[in-house]
Amino acid sequence: MTEPGRRIVLISPVRDEEKYIEKTIQSVASQTILPVEWVIVDDGSTDGTGEILARAAAKYPWIHVVRKPDRGKRSVGPGVVEAFYYGYERLRTKEYDYIGKLDGDVEFKPQYFATLLSYFEKDPYLGAASGKPYLLEGGKLIKERMADDMVAGQINFYRRQCFEDIGGFVREVHWDGIAFHRARMKGWRTRSIDDPNLIFIHQRLMGSSERGIIAGRLRWGRGQYFMGTHPLYIFAIGLYRMWEKPYIIGGLLIVVGYFLSMLQRKPRYDDPEFRKSLHAWQMARLGLGKPLETIPPPPSDGH
Repeated sequence: MTEPGRRIVLISPVRDEEKYIEKTIQSVASQTILPVEWVIVDDGSTDGTGEILARAAAKYPWIHVVRKPDRGKRSVGPGVVEAFYYGYERLRTKEYDYIGKLDGDVEFKPQYFATLLSYFEKDPYLGAASGKPYLLEGGKLIKERMADDMVAGQINFYRRQCFEDIGGFVREVHWDGIAFHRARMKGWRTRSIDDPNLIFIHQRLMGSSERGIIAGRLRWGRGQYFMGTHPLYIFAIGLYRMWEKPYIIGGLLIVVGYFLSMLQRKPRYDDPEFRKSLHAWQMARLGLGKPLETIPPPPSDGH
């Protein structure tokens, strides 16, 4: 039985993941610290995902599978968060210390959760964290680039108090970015940690799960617009992402998606204080100012 203070619940919205989900299940089952409950939400799968989940639930008593009525298509962003909350509302466990949203296409080492908890336990300001994502290409691990104070959306992990302080996830695209920015507004630190035990393999390129990578990059730009990203910062994102697959065009499409949303007067996340904080953080990253929040520095990462 997991000791109080280290109790983890996981929620995984999945749809048509038969190619990937077994590796994710084995990654969780091999952990040195098991979750007290893992709710897997079958969000309308039409392939063999359901059968794989049924076998896993029969084998592992801490896996709890629920099937959500089929909306008829995969829906990233708001659809993922809708499915997450479908599982959240059906959690049987009431006493837990950490909550994670876990994708059904990731693979990670047996020490992942134990290592992550060690960072939380020595840093009382750490509210949300993940490891660093990698892709496996031609037998080699290729690191996906992300800032150290962001949290990977594929394996989002929150201290329960932090998750409740921010009011959970917004049911829109870029929900993960909004969540970790709100965490900083509440005085929590957020991190993606470069530790060998926290490497995780994302089994497909980020943003490619619905209608391919081109649509994914346009959606990324729309998400940045919804979140409230400063127009100057979107150019920095576009330039930065030009050096990733699909090269050049991927970064351009993020910028195009942002400005198309602006021209179409798409809705935005309606929180002026959030946008003020976000813009200050973004300008600080460009060397043009300072963030509004001051969080004490983390302890040494020596392990």
